Amino acid sequence: MSKFVIITDSCSELSKELRQKYDIDYIPMHFRLDGVEYDASLDWEKISPKQLYDYLREGKRVTTAQITKEEYMEKFSSYLEKGYDILSLSCSSALSASVKASTFARDELKEKYPDRKIICIDTLMACAGLGILCITASELREAGKTIDEVADWVEEHKLTMNQECTVEKLTYLKVAGRVSAASAFFGGLLSIKPIIISDAKGHNFAIEKVKGRAASIERVIDRFFEAYEDLPYQHIFISHADCGDVALEMKDKVLARLGTEKEIQILPLGPIVGSTCGPGTVALYCYGKKVTTNA
Repeated sequence: MSKFVIITDSCSELSKELRQKYDIDYIPMHFRLDGVEYDASLDWEKISPKQLYDYLREGKRVTTAQITKEEYMEKFSSYLEKGYDILSLSCSSALSASVKASTFARDELKEKYPDRKIICIDTLMACAGLGILCITASELREAGKTIDEVADWVEEHKLTMNQECTVEKLTYLKVAGRVSAASAFFGGLLSIKPIIISDAKGHNFAIEKVKGRAASIERVIDRFFEAYEDLPYQHIFISHADCGDVALEMKDKVLARLGTEKEIQILPLGPIVGSTCGPGTVALYCYGKKVTTNA
């Protein structure tokens, strides 16, 4: 059986500890602030989460860039040369064109490495949901599954990855063109908070509107439990944009309602999605009911 590597991107939010534990590699996307371009590093070497989100709080804009075909080719080639097959799990195509670049790289490299497999999957998911899919793929690999078996499992189960998210302010979604200026203005006056899911087409979609920060957090937790299933491969993650206290409170409430000890990972929301949603964003992720199309 051929050995294979799992490669993802910056939107997976996987910490160095998790990447090492599950033997997962990634290719960074890019972002620009104050005229300087940075790799969207999962290890935050050049800029901390607090620095990024304070920058956004000052009203400044962060722009982002996808992974290029050439960057995929370089990373893929480094493993193909060593005899590895490639399983590439990318951020939703509804949010990034990086997955398309991965397929261009795959097609070009097939000519040079005809005996190697390169499988590129549009996970239709971002953030910690993407990270969980990568972790499960690693667990299946560890259990002895082939690259084709793992790829088939991800394709079959990716729409059972549930995201329940809310933002603190609509300002950042307005700047990113995700909501109208009028909606952001009146939503701010009325303290309206959207509940955001990832639908079956990979779009981030505001499924509900709730009044008040506390109520929106509770609704995220309620919706999490409406989706959650006690599965043997279950993982629960919380992502947050510089609101660690809220993430910890959410973790405690989820554990209390589960009534059992489960590991819940808390990770910072990276700059690619975080620059769109803004500071104060918090999201829960788990396997559960199959998501549907809303957008």
